Parts: sequence; structure tokens; C-alpha cells
Amino acid sequence: MTQRYGEGHRVLVTGGAGFVGSHLCDELLARGAEVVAVDNFVTGDAANVAHLADEARFTLVDADVSDGLPVEGRFDAVLHFASPASPPVYQKYAVETLKVGSYGTLNCLELAQAQGARFLMASTSECYGDPAVHPQPESYWGNVNPIGPRSMYDEAKRFSEAATSTYRTFRGVDTAIVRIFNTYGPRMNVADGRAIPNFIAQALRGEPITVHGDGSQTRSICYVSDLVAGILALLDSGQPGPVNLGTTDELSMAELATLVVKLTGSSSPIIHTERPPDDPEVRRPDLTLAQELLGYAPSVSSEDGLRRTIEYFSGQLGISIRA
Repeated sequence: MTQRYGEGHRVLVTGGAGFVGSHLCDELLARGAEVVAVDNFVTGDAANVAHLADEARFTLVDADVSDGLPVEGRFDAVLHFASPASPPVYQKYAVETLKVGSYGTLNCLELAQAQGARFLMASTSECYGDPAVHPQPESYWGNVNPIGPRSMYDEAKRFSEAATSTYRTFRGVDTAIVRIFNTYGPRMNVADGRAIPNFIAQALRGEPITVHGDGSQTRSICYVSDLVAGILALLDSGQPGPVNLGTTDELSMAELATLVVKLTGSSSPIIHTERPPDDPEVRRPDLTLAQELLGYAPSVSSEDGLRRTIEYFSGQLGISIRA
């Protein structure tokens, strides 16, 4: 994919101090772009971009995009990645999640329209809900409970997609939608609440690893560098999407827990807890579109990515890996 955005371009990244957003900032800066990151630090962490403090082409703005965008100057691209993304966190900040998916998205789209900028929004595999089609192609409309315990996130993202496609169709905004599948890696919060940080932290601490239900439910896990490469390819492509990004490395939660125990050298037992309602049974992207349109080819294996992530969490927790 020919690079369109880099040196000489100015890019806005909402959620820029978050897990994925901070990695995007790094890669855009490596391309030579000027980057303005906006974050209100509900789930983002200034430590994720602390290494950019002396970078002249990077600006960090403390603001809530749901209330507006207090930024100046022109932007060539607007990347909307602001939102809680793990069930325990978006349930804690339920109304905030709805607002950032609605008001926040509309504010970003208005800015992109006013400036003729390309707009890319971070959507999610949660748009497919508990899927009745497997693997999930972009053409699948999903099986989402609109009033369930995950609905504030699922429906906020589905609204964001509707808003994005509407601004493209009726207002001529150059838009793109990426549907992100189960990403992990350094800069995830140890208290994030999702399976991978939970399992790794429990294993490193020697605590029981808590697997929901019988552990047969699956997720396809994607290392963050592969996701970011795909996002930037979509940004450059001019394609509207939605486009799935992730991997086909589908693991059951029981298999994932066992692998984490092995890679950490932990003696933690695996125990089973009550499974949350509306927890999807399976999750694997159909990547045909990403491969054909973007040349997308994730390269980090699950085992290699988990090793890197375990090393990161080991440093964060100050606990040595025993493997």
C-alpha cells in the first residue's frame, strides 16, 4: 500500500494516550507526520506517551472529545480511537461510552468535513455481537442485544458506524471504518479486565487464573503492531470499509489460559467462574477483504506476541518471569 500520510501531514488521534492510540501516534511520528493526541485519561495513560514529551511534532491535549475538540490548525486526517474498550471499564463508564461513540464521533466528523480531512473510526468486532455466522465477514449484520449488559459499547460503535457512513454518503466526507478484533500487547492496563491482561497478571502473581464458564468460548487474538500496520494501510488506501482487522489465531479461553501458564512458568491453577451474560461464544474475523484491499498479512504469532506482552507486564508488576 502506497503511503499517503506522513511527512508534511498533520494528524489528529483521539484516545491518543490509550493502548492502541499511543502505538498509532508512534507509527505516524515515525513516518514524519505531526501528531496531535487528544485524551481525557478515563482509560488512557500519560505514561503511554511520556517518551514523546520532547518530540516537537507531538502535542498532547487533555480534553473530552464528547464535549468538543479544543484543537487549532488544519488536519489532513482524523483518527477516532477514543472510547473505553473492555467490558468492566465500559460498564463502569457506561454513559461516557455512549457519549464518546455518539457526540465524540459527530464532533470528529464535523471537524473532518470542515477541513476536508480523511476520517478513520475505530469500530469493533463487538458489532457482530454473539455471532451466528463464523468466521465473521463485514457483510454480516450481527447478533447484538440492544439492551444487554454490553449494549452501551456495542450500540455506541454501531451508531458510530452509521454516523460515519452517513457523513460519507450525504456530506462527501472521506471516511473509513476499521472493525478491530481482540488486540493485545504492551501498554494494556494491567487492570484492563480483559482475558489476556487478567491471565498474565494472575499467572505472574501466582494467583488462580479465572476462566469464565467452561472456557470453550473462543477469541482470535492480534498483536498490536499487526493491528496498527493494518489501520495505517486502511488510512492510506482511501477505502471506506468497514474492514476487519485481526488474525485467524483462534484460541479457546481454556487454551489461552494454559498457554499463559506455560509461557510465564507459573504454577497457577486454572479455575472456572460464572460466565457473564451475552459473552460471545466464538470470534474470528474473515480477513479476505483486508488481504485483498490492503495486502494485510499479520506476522506476529500468538506465542511470540504473548511472550512480548508477558515481558511488558512483568516489568509493570516488578515480577520476574519464571519460564
